Amino acid sequence: MAAAIARELKVSRQSVSRWYSDWRRGGAAALHGAGRAGRKSRLNPKQLRQIEVELRRGARAHGLGTDLWTLPRVARVIEHLTGVHYHPGHVWKILGALDWSLQRPAKQARERNPEKVQLWLTERWPAVKKTLVDEKRGFSLKTRVVSRNDPRSGELGPRKAKRRS
Repeated sequence: MAAAIARELKVSRQSVSRWYSDWRRGGAAALHGAGRAGRKSRLNPKQLRQIEVELRRGARAHGLGTDLWTLPRVARVIEHLTGVHYHPGHVWKILGALDWSLQRPAKQARERNPEKVQLWLTERWPAVKKTLVDEKRGFSLKTRVVSRNDPRSGELGPRKAKRRS
C-alpha cells in the first residue's frame, strides 16, 4: 500500500512510512511541514501552462529547422515567452515538473534510400528469414570439435593410451 501511495505522489516509500508514523503519533497537526524548501519558482502556474502549450506546438512552429526539442532550445522559448532566463541544465527540472520525459529520435542514415530499404524488406529479408527457419532444429553446434579424450572419436586419448601400456 505504501508503495502505491509513493508512486502516486512521486516520493519514496520511506517518506510515506514516516508521514504515516507522524500522523499516528500526532494527528494531522504532525503533518504540517516546515514550509517550502529552496527558492520559489520564477515561473507561475499560468506561465508554465503557456510554456507547455508552446512546446506542444513543436520546434518548427518557433522557427527551428527540426522538430527536435533540446534543452537550450527550450530555454530560449521560456525566455522569449516569459522574460525569465534559465540555464539549459535547469530547464530539465522544469520539463520534469511538466511531466515531460527524455525522448530520443530513431537514428537513420542521411544517405538512406527508401526504395532500397523497401526492396530489402520485401525481397532480401524474407529470403534470409526463410533460410534461418529452414535450418535443422535442435543442433546449436554443427561443427563440434572432437575431443581427444572422447571415446567416440576413434582414437584413444593420452590418459587411456598410457594405461594400456
